[in-house]
Amino acid sequence: MRTRSGEVRGTVVDAVAVFKGIPFAAPPFGPGRLRPPLPVAPWRGVRDATAFGAGPRTLPLAPEVVALIPDAGVVPGEDCLNLNVWTPDVEAVGLPVMVWVTGGFFEFGFGASYDGRRFARDGVVCATFNYRAGPEGFLDLGDGVANVGLLDQVAALEWVRDNIAAFGGDPGNVTVFGESAGAMSIATLLAMPRADGLFRRAILQSGAANAVTPSATAQRIARDLAARLGVPPDREAIAAVPVERYLRAQAELAADLRGAPGRWGREVAAGGLPWQPSVDGDVVPGRPIDRIAAGSGADVDLIIGTNVDEGRVALAAMGAADQVPVEAVAALAATFGLAPDAAIAAYRAAHPGSGNGELLAAIRTDGFWRIPALRLADAHAGSPAATYMYEFAWRSPAFGGLLGACHGLEIPFVFDTLDPSFRPVLGPALGADPPQPLADAMHAAWVAFAREGDPGWPRYDLARRATMRFDTPAEVVDDPRATERELWNGMP
Repeated sequence: MRTRSGEVRGTVVDAVAVFKGIPFAAPPFGPGRLRPPLPVAPWRGVRDATAFGAGPRTLPLAPEVVALIPDAGVVPGEDCLNLNVWTPDVEAVGLPVMVWVTGGFFEFGFGASYDGRRFARDGVVCATFNYRAGPEGFLDLGDGVANVGLLDQVAALEWVRDNIAAFGGDPGNVTVFGESAGAMSIATLLAMPRADGLFRRAILQSGAANAVTPSATAQRIARDLAARLGVPPDREAIAAVPVERYLRAQAELAADLRGAPGRWGREVAAGGLPWQPSVDGDVVPGRPIDRIAAGSGADVDLIIGTNVDEGRVALAAMGAADQVPVEAVAALAATFGLAPDAAIAAYRAAHPGSGNGELLAAIRTDGFWRIPALRLADAHAGSPAATYMYEFAWRSPAFGGLLGACHGLEIPFVFDTLDPSFRPVLGPALGADPPQPLADAMHAAWVAFAREGDPGWPRYDLARRATMRFDTPAEVVDDPRATERELWNGMP
């Protein structure tokens, strides 16, 4: 297979052609470290694309994260800006294309953790890729360089535009889809002039247009990192620090944030994401939600949705659901701008019999995921392009049912990878007998949307906030979070 940079050789698995580890940008180290991605140097001969490429260097993951989000055996390395393609037919012409943007708290993530075979089986060319996270991707020093992790994403999408036809795909029919930080990235791409025209449709799973940091705050965080490294807040000085030392300082900064969540202000405290994109005025010209409300991304069809119990995954992983003091619930409510006493009373009434841990998870679910998703859907609903909304409600039986319909649980249903042989993300949460008909329905809806722009349920608009509720059975409901919406009206 020939790309613009050279030929690649893949493999065929289950009648699907797979190409792994194809570079879409130069290795982001040496002179390129902490800087925007550079073009790939062309190669001679045929490049082997039968094994996943290197992944970005990231913090060591906590055991509970590793258990839920496998890294597919990816080995970190300098040539980490690479992607993977699954196609049903390299001789085909004009197949729809889906490009997955991985999540990972803007701290980690590997495209190799996700398997696109089932999309290819159903006539879609599917691609996944790596991008730089943490300070490697989101260091803002106020020096005119920022959000290079987002520029990595743009570079990957430009590679798709320029090369995907050789794999049978239609570069004019690209759907980006992603979860968590991946969905938040896509919301930001919708607001970025540099991403204009690179995709026709977008699916945002558990992430909206709220995860950005004011540049002044991002620069304070960058200076804090430099101080921990013992170097000036200068891009060359920071880039010269050995990677291991750099990662230790990053871990220290993250630990300090957990101990004092308000240290960097509400925008960072809400999600605990010190390395989310910054509103630098160039790559990200303004707050994404404001730009989308003003018409940015108005020509992009959109699906956006959340899971009913997003915030429960952390409580279950830490075993802390029954150890949360009411003061912690009050502090979280205040972080989101709610009156603590009124919020706790309202959530106790809405969730009778729930302990403090469940209340904490419910407030975090609404404050960081559901309400921002509703606001993004409202902002986009007046666009010429379509807006659709969903809610994932199937509850995991794992951990004695504590997870509920937690953050990330929908991913193996979207990819139709419930079979344990796929090593799916969130696989341990699926239990012994996850409902295959639900995966059939959700996966088919994503494929239909990528192919034709219609997932099979009514559009979302301000007159009727139609929402597909994915459960057993799936059904369309109208504004399932009307009560929460009223509680959060007027909150930032």
